[in-house]
Amino acid sequence: MFTGIIEAQGNLVAIRREGTNVHLDVHAAFTHELQVDQSVAHDGVCLTVVAIEEDVYTVTAIEETLEKTHLGSLTEGHRFNLERCAMVGDRIDGHVVQGHVDTT
Repeated sequence: MFTGIIEAQGNLVAIRREGTNVHLDVHAAFTHELQVDQSVAHDGVCLTVVAIEEDVYTVTAIEETLEKTHLGSLTEGHRFNLERCAMVGDRIDGHVVQGHVDTT
């Protein structure tokens, strides 16, 4: 779950296509705090961290996500609004949101 409060911005440094999926490499100041399999909201869209290398992490957007969000039209250099998932016991400012798109 997310609160909808932007925590940081990240820079899209690489886009790699693999079949109908797209791997996005993102540079962010909090990368060193991430772990593989954590959820991060990218401009409000929940994506799972699949790899981390130094200060860049990778997430994968599947075909459905690319069709229902703006992520399919991104170019390198895009600045994401980022939010890490809420932790149990944290104070929740904003509101509770899933970050999953059901429909457009």
